[in-house]
Amino acid sequence: MFEKLLQAIKNKPMLGWVLFLAVMGIVFLLGLLAASVTERRAEVSSIFNNKKVNISGIEARNEMWGINYPREFDTWSKTAEMDFKSKHLGNTKQDVLEERPAMVVLWAGYAFSKAYEAPRGHKYALEDVRNTVRTGSPDHNGGDVQPATCWTCKSPDVPRMMHEKGIAEFYAGKWSKMGAEIVNPIGCADCHDPKTMNLTITRPGLIEAFERQGKDIKKATPQEMRSLVCAQCHVEYYFKGEGKYLTFPWDKGSKMEDMEKYYDEIKHVDWVHKLSRAPMLKAQHPDYEIFLMGPHAQRGLSCADCHMPYKSEGGIKFSDHQIMSPLKNVASTCQTCHKDSEEKLKGYVYEYQDKAIEIRDIIEKDLAEVHVTAKYAWDNGATEAQMEPVLQLIRQAQWRWDFVCASHGASFHAPVETQRILAHSLDRTHKAMSALQKVLFAIGKTNVVMPDISTKEKAQLYIGLDMKDINAKKEVFKKTMIPEWIKSARDKKKLITPENN
Repeated sequence: MFEKLLQAIKNKPMLGWVLFLAVMGIVFLLGLLAASVTERRAEVSSIFNNKKVNISGIEARNEMWGINYPREFDTWSKTAEMDFKSKHLGNTKQDVLEERPAMVVLWAGYAFSKAYEAPRGHKYALEDVRNTVRTGSPDHNGGDVQPATCWTCKSPDVPRMMHEKGIAEFYAGKWSKMGAEIVNPIGCADCHDPKTMNLTITRPGLIEAFERQGKDIKKATPQEMRSLVCAQCHVEYYFKGEGKYLTFPWDKGSKMEDMEKYYDEIKHVDWVHKLSRAPMLKAQHPDYEIFLMGPHAQRGLSCADCHMPYKSEGGIKFSDHQIMSPLKNVASTCQTCHKDSEEKLKGYVYEYQDKAIEIRDIIEKDLAEVHVTAKYAWDNGATEAQMEPVLQLIRQAQWRWDFVCASHGASFHAPVETQRILAHSLDRTHKAMSALQKVLFAIGKTNVVMPDISTKEKAQLYIGLDMKDINAKKEVFKKTMIPEWIKSARDKKKLITPENN
């Protein structure tokens, strides 16, 4: 073959020049590639080996990490932006109860009936949990309505305080007692080892959940860790026992029915509904569990693949830490795998969301009516024996609805599973109403008059909330206690930036 090539070159000398130039071009391109790789490695090595500050232990101040890793810190800082709104979601302030007042009735007797705001970027984690009326208005004398456990996913100061006080001791404390300590919003130390910058788990709940299932989280692959660091917080959990110990209900599995079975066996009740008297479950935000049942997880993708796409700057490739909806930057997220246009890709997502919302809205209306009707039955002499099967159906229906609605992006992460769960919620809602009609017939009462719950204010008034008083007390708390917490943290050098207020 070599001889034939030589003969061809001899017969056509121009062919030899073409081959020569082609080989030289290939060698040149390979040289550029090698130089690029060497340059990238050298720059990465230079950044890692020439850190400006030495970070050790649990350094909760994100700004300290930013000195060594300015690119990542700059993108993390952009979680403060509120400039994105898709068809249904976004990173802006959003009063969900104002938009869907039936939810006030669904959560009657529970703190979420007072306020439920859509989540914003990580940089607002502390501001939002301090300002919501759900955390109450404690003063110097206490008066907490929430335990310290409510801080768990809001700040890298949490693992620091767990280390200083003990895990159980931290959970068992009062929310207000940690106000001057939990002062830095979700950031670097929540997910990274300061010595190696490897991803690490800093919340005991996830580690303990793995251990109870006979799994060792230390054996997780790097790709699995790119989801597990998110699963420290974006999961379903409950406060166990008098010590309010944060626990993941995964002992029987992480599917919706698995967790419901776990709760039923331990007879866990988050609260007793104020109207229907049903023993209720409140889903938190089972994002990771629903994600696992969707097509992206089943194909090996992680949370970070879509929510933290790679960026390049100079010779450095790094993850974008402006964690938010992938729809803001489809070119860097969806289109790295899918070749459809941005318009089509967004259209697919909106179609999933529209279909789930259609069922969700029916459930909220009908389930609110079930709670009101159950109250009417109780008020007119229904017995516990008559109401027991009704209350169980209500518990099941609302758990399924909440499991989907409390999750961020459920209808996209696992559209088929989301539709299945919502369908089961609707089924149990209608079964509960059917069972209630039999109870009403038995007690000779059928004329149920539905209240006007067309606005958040009307719904809150109906369930007995004095929101004027609640909001007034919260304003006093915001003007007095929060500034004291911030000043104390600054004085003790636990907080650097003035904007954390």
